[in-house]
Amino acid sequence: MPLSDEATVTRWAHPEKLWKVRTRPFREAHVFTRLHHDTEDGLREIYLALRSYTDADGREWTEIRLPMRPNGTTGWVPREALGKFHLVTTSLRIDRTRLRATLYRDGRRIWSAPVGVGKRSSPTPSGRFYVRERLRPEPGTIYGALAFGTSAYAVLSDWPGGGVVGIHGTDQPELIPGRPSHGCIRLRAAALRRLGELMPNGTPVYIV
Repeated sequence: MPLSDEATVTRWAHPEKLWKVRTRPFREAHVFTRLHHDTEDGLREIYLALRSYTDADGREWTEIRLPMRPNGTTGWVPREALGKFHLVTTSLRIDRTRLRATLYRDGRRIWSAPVGVGKRSSPTPSGRFYVRERLRPEPGTIYGALAFGTSAYAVLSDWPGGGVVGIHGTDQPELIPGRPSHGCIRLRAAALRRLGELMPNGTPVYIV
């Protein structure tokens, strides 16, 4: 049973237990990781729910997107491993060719702006991801007034701790649109403020 189409209807949840994640929705399936409570920044982790399945014993399983390498990894956990489902109707598309980000709500465009993406030597990865967290960086940093952490990982990243692809501001707005980053997505200040008003956690991010 589908839980999210990652366009107009998306469900996400916080983890309730640090459950084992399996390749298939069965007790005997291979375990390849576990859920974790917090993001790299110490905020409460979220998982995007894709599908549900009830096995022969009546146990309900949920397929989730995982914030880990390799990008695009999904797995199955028992439904009780996750908390209450939250619903979002937004989705964000990042076009690396046109250097533009577009936010949709209920399938209708509500915001669009030019972006900076990764250099050819450290590209922003393509694929389906989601917004895991939002932060207020310290004043005077290169990240601007607001930053979103996603479930995507780059070879390099501007993000503290490395790896996580963030959506944030810049101290070099003249480089937008362009390819100035190590993998993160940069926005000018006014565009970032408006996106912060419109985009909640759990929003799917499709990078093409």
